[in-house]
Amino acid sequence: MIASTFTILLGGNLTVTDRVKAAVAGSRFIAADSGMRHALALGVMPELWVGDFDSTDDDMIKRFPQVERKTYPPAKSETDGEIATAEAVERGARKLVFLGALGGERSDHALQHLLHAVSMAEQGFEISLSSGEEEAVPLIAGESRTLDLPAGALFSVIGFSRLEGLDIQGARYPLQDFTLPFGSSRTVSNVAEGRVELHLRSGKAMILARPLDFTGA
Repeated sequence: MIASTFTILLGGNLTVTDRVKAAVAGSRFIAADSGMRHALALGVMPELWVGDFDSTDDDMIKRFPQVERKTYPPAKSETDGEIATAEAVERGARKLVFLGALGGERSDHALQHLLHAVSMAEQGFEISLSSGEEEAVPLIAGESRTLDLPAGALFSVIGFSRLEGLDIQGARYPLQDFTLPFGSSRTVSNVAEGRVELHLRSGKAMILARPLDFTGA
């Protein structure tokens, strides 16, 4: 992995799995506010810690005195995660891994992370998100994706718009040149049968996978 890969540590849930460790191996790290706790679980030292620190206690700050901190006022126009992303891009990021982006107490933040990820993908960045138990990658127009999932693992394609020309291969419920109306649940709870290949001609979507969940098998 090259130095243009950054992992952004966010405040949502994170279960450190072998897949998570593999996804961030060799990357640079930036923590957003309470996301710094994930640095402890991962055994890594971020190069920057940003946020208003309204959700970080003094004990955590004392654990990382050597990490550069940039403090922002609580009344600001961006989330701590968006600020961390901008810092990574300024430092040369082309690939971004968001940990702690899914789940947690704030559904608004989790949804914003997904929308922000799609926006970044449309700008040409390689994006992935994970909580350990769940993984997500954007799927945008003209793009193909390969999911390396265990056979029997659950995954869904959530349309953020009307989708046209959607192909899904290597799954229990394959699709070919499919049109998915906005808001349809047709592509929720599919099952990987090995390597899953997806392609989208028009629209924008998020692929959500549960690599440890075999309840659909």
